[in-house]
Amino acid sequence: MNTGSEIAARGLAGRGRRVLLAVAAALAIAVIASACTVDGQAVREGRVPGGTTGEVDTDQFENHLLECEVVSPGQVAKAVGGSLARRTFSGAICRWIVSPGDVDVTFNWFEWGDYNLEKETAQKLGFTTENVTVRSQSAFTQRDPARPNVCAVTAKSPRGGIYTWWVEPSGDAAGGDPCAAPTTLMELVLTGAY
Repeated sequence: MNTGSEIAARGLAGRGRRVLLAVAAALAIAVIASACTVDGQAVREGRVPGGTTGEVDTDQFENHLLECEVVSPGQVAKAVGGSLARRTFSGAICRWIVSPGDVDVTFNWFEWGDYNLEKETAQKLGFTTENVTVRSQSAFTQRDPARPNVCAVTAKSPRGGIYTWWVEPSGDAAGGDPCAAPTTLMELVLTGAY
């Protein structure tokens, strides 16, 4: 005759086996699923499979830093109300310090940049954006609520990608519309007046 404790022990052993079998089945499914492959080619959203990769052989471009010269230092200085613009960096972005007033000016042209992604990123970072048009091109301003005298203007480049001009006066210097200077600089680039 079986005692109550023997019956309970067999019930637990039966449940233990079922749990073990369920875990083993789940593990087998996970291993099989991870071994599956998907046909096709991984492509960034918005790109076409087989299209350009975005890789650039810079040895083929002897003037690859010319984007920093699309607007002259004199034009940069005049646009922000200064008299002298000194270039401080060349590369993926271009920077100038305009005197008097030590106004920082930054220009970038991301040939593979995505207009909508740039706008979404600005908003995620807490910048306010406003849709504008500059020389018939879709554009938007970027403003940091914590720094009301700073403004950027981003526009679609007719050559592909995006252009952005940032103008940031040092300190609390403010004078009129903070988006006027980056808009003027964007107009110069978009009209080819360089």
